[in-house]
Amino acid sequence: YLHDPAKRVQILARVEQAIRPDTRVIIGHSLGSIVAYEALCAHPEWPVVTLVTLGSPLGIRNLIFEKLTPPPNNGVGCWPGQISHWYNIADNGDIVALVKSLHTQFGKRVEDRLIYNGAKAHQIVPYLTAQETGEAIASGLF
Repeated sequence: YLHDPAKRVQILARVEQAIRPDTRVIIGHSLGSIVAYEALCAHPEWPVVTLVTLGSPLGIRNLIFEKLTPPPNNGVGCWPGQISHWYNIADNGDIVALVKSLHTQFGKRVEDRLIYNGAKAHQIVPYLTAQETGEAIASGLF
């Protein structure tokens, strides 16, 4: 995705097709968090109010962070679109989410939450069934 411009355009187009006038929350896991972030940055007109990133590698310097579109400015990533809430949820043992706290790179408005997924640190099901994830999603729906 990050090294193939044609693939990036193709994937972002699929996200664009999925957004509706009543879309309030976007959830991205792993690479999907990068796609969700970039899509929101590219479309500040979207009605999305909450971004939930799960097991996100967005904060990994030299591998991910500097390759984002738009690129960071003076070490700070762009705020994604017009969202009012960004919840970043990471398991302490999740090696894909190497940087657990994204607020240092994307601003203090990012609400970082550490959870425990056990032996399935990066798998999606424990992330989706975590209470913290449910609370984050609910915040964007009400």
